[in-house]
Amino acid sequence: MNRTFSRGFTMIELLLVIAVIGVLAAIAYPVFIGILERAKATKDMNNLRQIGIATQLYLNDNDGALFSTATSWMSQLHQTKYLSSWNVFQSPFDTRPPSELGDVSTPISYGINGTANLVGTSVDKISQPTIFILFAPAQASTATVTFQGTALTGLPGVTVLQAASAPGGAALGGTHSSRRKVNALFADLHLENMEWSVFTNTPAGSDPSVAQRWTP
Repeated sequence: MNRTFSRGFTMIELLLVIAVIGVLAAIAYPVFIGILERAKATKDMNNLRQIGIATQLYLNDNDGALFSTATSWMSQLHQTKYLSSWNVFQSPFDTRPPSELGDVSTPISYGINGTANLVGTSVDKISQPTIFILFAPAQASTATVTFQGTALTGLPGVTVLQAASAPGGAALGGTHSSRRKVNALFADLHLENMEWSVFTNTPAGSDPSVAQRWTP
Protein backbone atom coordinates (compact mmCIF):
# COMPACT_ATOMS: atom_id res chain seq x y z
CA MET A 1 0.00 0.00 0.00
CA ASN A 2 1.34 3.40 -0.98
CA ARG A 3 1.58 6.08 1.68
CA THR A 4 1.20 9.75 0.91
CA PHE A 5 2.79 12.43 3.05
CA SER A 6 1.67 16.06 3.21
CA ARG A 7 4.51 18.52 2.97
CA GLY A 8 4.55 21.20 5.68
CA PHE A 9 5.54 24.82 5.18
CA THR A 10 9.23 25.52 5.16
CA MET A 11 10.65 28.26 7.35
CA ILE A 12 11.23 30.45 4.29
CA GLU A 13 7.60 30.07 3.22
CA LEU A 14 6.36 30.94 6.70
CA LEU A 15 8.57 34.02 6.81
CA LEU A 16 7.30 35.02 3.37
CA VAL A 17 3.67 34.73 4.51
CA ILE A 18 4.41 36.78 7.63
CA ALA A 19 6.15 39.43 5.51
CA VAL A 20 3.17 39.65 3.13
CA ILE A 21 0.76 40.00 6.06
CA GLY A 22 2.97 42.74 7.50
CA VAL A 23 2.99 44.65 4.20
CA LEU A 24 -0.80 44.38 3.88
CA ALA A 25 -1.25 45.57 7.47
CA ALA A 26 1.05 48.53 6.84
CA ILE A 27 -1.04 49.47 3.81
CA ALA A 28 -4.38 48.97 5.58
CA TYR A 29 -3.53 50.84 8.80
CA PRO A 30 -3.42 54.38 7.34
CA VAL A 31 -6.65 53.63 5.46
CA PHE A 32 -8.30 52.51 8.71
CA ILE A 33 -7.05 55.61 10.55
CA GLY A 34 -8.38 57.80 7.74
CA ILE A 35 -11.81 56.14 7.89
CA LEU A 36 -11.88 56.57 11.68
CA GLU A 37 -10.94 60.25 11.42
CA ARG A 38 -13.61 60.92 8.78
CA ALA A 39 -16.19 59.26 11.03
CA LYS A 40 -15.15 61.56 13.89
CA ALA A 41 -15.32 64.61 11.62
CA THR A 42 -18.85 63.61 10.58
CA LYS A 43 -19.93 63.18 14.23
CA ASP A 44 -18.30 66.52 15.09
CA MET A 45 -20.29 68.23 12.35
CA ASN A 46 -23.47 66.53 13.53
CA ASN A 47 -22.87 67.92 17.04
CA LEU A 48 -22.53 71.41 15.57
CA ARG A 49 -25.70 70.84 13.53
CA GLN A 50 -27.64 69.98 16.69
CA ILE A 51 -26.19 73.05 18.43
CA GLY A 52 -27.30 75.11 15.44
CA ILE A 53 -30.86 73.78 15.56
CA ALA A 54 -31.02 74.41 19.31
CA THR A 55 -29.65 77.93 18.79
CA GLN A 56 -32.37 78.68 16.24
CA LEU A 57 -35.03 77.53 18.71
CA TYR A 58 -33.42 79.69 21.41
CA LEU A 59 -33.37 82.73 19.11
CA ASN A 60 -37.03 82.18 18.24
CA ASP A 61 -37.90 82.24 21.94
CA ASN A 62 -35.76 85.30 22.71
CA ASP A 63 -36.64 87.71 19.91
CA GLY A 64 -33.40 86.97 18.06
CA ALA A 65 -31.17 87.86 21.02
CA LEU A 66 -27.99 85.83 21.44
CA PHE A 67 -26.84 84.30 24.71
CA SER A 68 -26.16 86.62 27.63
CA THR A 69 -22.49 85.67 27.98
CA ALA A 70 -19.87 83.75 26.02
CA THR A 71 -19.35 81.45 29.00
CA SER A 72 -22.96 80.42 29.64
CA TRP A 73 -24.37 79.73 26.19
CA MET A 74 -24.13 75.96 26.65
CA SER A 75 -26.09 76.02 29.92
CA GLN A 76 -28.74 78.17 28.24
CA LEU A 77 -29.05 75.59 25.47
CA HIS A 78 -28.91 72.62 27.86
CA GLN A 79 -32.63 72.45 28.47
CA THR A 80 -35.14 69.77 27.52
CA LYS A 81 -36.63 72.19 25.04
CA TYR A 82 -33.32 72.67 23.18
CA LEU A 83 -30.64 70.08 24.03
CA SER A 84 -31.20 67.48 26.73
CA SER A 85 -27.72 65.89 26.71
CA TRP A 86 -24.34 67.38 27.62
CA ASN A 87 -22.70 64.88 25.26
CA VAL A 88 -23.66 67.03 22.27
CA PHE A 89 -21.20 69.65 23.54
CA GLN A 90 -18.31 67.15 23.44
CA SER A 91 -16.47 66.69 20.14
CA PRO A 92 -15.44 63.14 19.17
CA PHE A 93 -11.93 64.60 18.91
CA ASP A 94 -12.12 65.38 22.63
CA THR A 95 -10.77 62.26 24.37
CA ARG A 96 -11.83 63.17 27.91
CA PRO A 97 -14.37 60.90 29.64
CA PRO A 98 -17.96 62.02 28.98
CA SER A 99 -20.14 63.23 31.85
CA GLU A 100 -23.77 64.28 32.17
CA LEU A 101 -23.29 65.97 35.56
CA GLY A 102 -22.98 69.48 34.14
CA ASP A 103 -20.02 70.37 36.38
CA VAL A 104 -16.21 70.51 36.11
CA SER A 105 -16.21 66.86 35.03
CA THR A 106 -18.37 67.62 31.98
CA PRO A 107 -16.27 68.31 28.85
CA ILE A 108 -17.21 71.25 26.63
CA SER A 109 -15.42 71.16 23.27
CA TYR A 110 -17.12 74.02 21.43
CA GLY A 111 -16.94 77.78 21.81
CA ILE A 112 -18.80 80.82 20.53
CA ASN A 113 -17.07 83.43 18.39
CA GLY A 114 -16.11 86.54 20.32
CA THR A 115 -14.92 88.59 17.34
CA ALA A 116 -17.79 91.06 17.25
CA ASN A 117 -18.71 90.87 20.95
CA LEU A 118 -22.29 90.04 20.04
CA VAL A 119 -23.30 88.19 23.21
CA GLY A 120 -26.54 89.51 24.61
CA THR A 121 -27.40 91.43 21.45
CA SER A 122 -29.51 90.67 18.40
CA VAL A 123 -28.28 88.18 15.85
CA ASP A 124 -29.45 90.68 13.23
CA LYS A 125 -26.38 92.78 14.05
CA ILE A 126 -24.20 90.22 12.28
CA SER A 127 -23.75 91.94 8.93
CA GLN A 128 -22.45 88.92 7.01
CA PRO A 129 -24.08 85.83 8.55
CA THR A 130 -23.07 83.59 5.63
CA ILE A 131 -19.36 84.01 6.45
CA PHE A 132 -19.46 84.83 10.17
CA ILE A 133 -18.31 81.80 12.19
CA LEU A 134 -20.61 81.45 15.21
CA PHE A 135 -19.62 78.11 16.79
CA ALA A 136 -16.58 75.86 16.35
CA PRO A 137 -14.33 73.49 18.31
CA ALA A 138 -12.44 75.59 20.89
CA GLN A 139 -9.10 73.93 21.41
CA ALA A 140 -6.22 74.62 23.74
CA SER A 141 -3.11 76.07 22.12
CA THR A 142 -1.08 72.86 22.11
CA ALA A 143 0.85 70.74 19.63
CA THR A 144 -1.89 68.09 19.65
CA VAL A 145 -5.68 68.29 19.52
CA THR A 146 -6.56 69.14 23.13
CA PHE A 147 -9.67 70.53 24.80
CA GLN A 148 -9.93 72.10 28.26
CA GLY A 149 -13.45 73.55 28.42
CA THR A 150 -15.88 72.29 31.07
CA ALA A 151 -19.36 73.03 32.37
CA LEU A 152 -18.77 74.55 35.81
CA THR A 153 -20.88 73.86 38.88
CA GLY A 154 -21.34 77.39 40.21
CA LEU A 155 -20.86 79.35 37.00
CA PRO A 156 -21.69 77.26 33.91
CA GLY A 157 -19.22 78.15 31.21
CA VAL A 158 -16.29 77.12 29.13
CA THR A 159 -12.60 77.88 29.18
CA VAL A 160 -12.22 79.03 25.60
CA LEU A 161 -8.67 78.75 24.37
CA GLN A 162 -7.64 78.78 20.75
CA ALA A 163 -4.43 78.22 18.84
CA ALA A 164 -3.67 81.33 16.77
CA SER A 165 -2.83 81.38 13.08
CA ALA A 166 -3.22 84.03 10.43
CA PRO A 167 -4.98 82.94 7.20
CA GLY A 168 -2.35 81.49 4.91
CA GLY A 169 0.06 81.10 7.81
CA ALA A 170 2.16 78.04 8.56
CA ALA A 171 0.61 77.19 11.93
CA LEU A 172 -1.89 74.34 11.99
CA GLY A 173 -4.57 73.97 14.61
CA GLY A 174 -7.49 72.08 13.10
CA THR A 175 -9.03 68.91 14.46
CA HIS A 176 -8.49 66.65 11.46
CA SER A 177 -6.77 66.15 8.08
CA SER A 178 -3.32 66.55 9.66
CA ARG A 179 -4.76 69.53 11.59
CA ARG A 180 -5.46 71.39 8.35
CA LYS A 181 -9.26 71.19 8.64
CA VAL A 182 -11.86 72.19 11.21
CA ASN A 183 -15.67 72.18 11.20
CA ALA A 184 -17.55 75.43 11.75
CA LEU A 185 -21.16 76.56 12.21
CA PHE A 186 -21.94 79.94 10.67
CA ALA A 187 -24.37 82.63 11.81
CA ASP A 188 -26.86 81.63 9.11
CA LEU A 189 -26.58 78.12 10.65
CA HIS A 190 -24.94 76.41 7.67
CA LEU A 191 -21.93 74.16 8.28
CA GLU A 192 -18.54 73.96 6.60
CA ASN A 193 -15.47 71.76 6.80
CA MET A 194 -12.93 74.60 6.58
CA GLU A 195 -9.25 74.99 5.91
CA TRP A 196 -7.59 76.13 9.13
CA SER A 197 -5.80 78.94 7.28
CA VAL A 198 -9.20 80.41 6.32
CA PHE A 199 -10.86 79.71 9.66
CA THR A 200 -8.71 81.84 11.97
CA ASN A 201 -8.41 85.55 12.55
CA THR A 202 -5.70 87.77 11.10
CA PRO A 203 -4.48 91.33 11.80
CA ALA A 204 -6.88 94.01 10.60
CA GLY A 205 -6.14 95.35 7.15
CA SER A 206 -4.73 92.17 5.64
CA ASP A 207 -8.07 90.39 5.29
CA PRO A 208 -11.32 92.16 4.29
CA SER A 209 -13.35 89.54 6.17
CA VAL A 210 -11.29 89.73 9.37
CA ALA A 211 -14.35 90.54 11.51
CA GLN A 212 -16.00 87.28 10.44
CA ARG A 213 -13.11 84.98 11.37
CA TRP A 214 -12.71 82.93 14.52
CA THR A 215 -11.62 84.69 17.70
CA PRO A 216 -13.10 83.17 20.85
